[in-house]
Amino acid sequence: MSDSPHPAIPPASPALPAADWQPLPRRGALLYAGGTSLAFAAAGSGLGVLASQVLPLPPAATLAIVVAAMLALGLLFGVVRHRRIAWKLDEDGFATRRGGLWRTETLVPVSRVQHLDLERGPLERRLGLATLVVHTAGTRMAAVKLPLLAAADAEVLRDRLARQTETDDAL
Repeated sequence: MSDSPHPAIPPASPALPAADWQPLPRRGALLYAGGTSLAFAAAGSGLGVLASQVLPLPPAATLAIVVAAMLALGLLFGVVRHRRIAWKLDEDGFATRRGGLWRTETLVPVSRVQHLDLERGPLERRLGLATLVVHTAGTRMAAVKLPLLAAADAEVLRDRLARQTETDDAL
């Protein structure tokens, strides 16, 4: 007899908590925010060029001010956005939640999971992070990605979801 309340879910691992919404680790926030701030800065360079035509400052100073402001805004936006990403694994399957004002929740039922991948870029490896990719049945190129998970959690989550899928297939 298993200690698990539901036969499809293996016993909880000490590395993963119960099936509540789990936030991403904070150490990934700066990496996430860095990418966002670079995108904002690229847009800021275009705005800076336009602003330099209107403002009475030297064009280089205007460009630098606008790009710096957009970098800071992108960093703030990225950190807040990172904090609004969560995940959970329960008897229904794997779920992700993103967003604040416009929230998106995605549930991948266990029966739809085809295979699982872990991706680790050089910066993710350096920070001990990984991206879990859950490939699903159905449409072409259907996958749910959860970036910047703690690498140990990503491996345990992948293994638990794989075992859950095998148990579901056996039923």
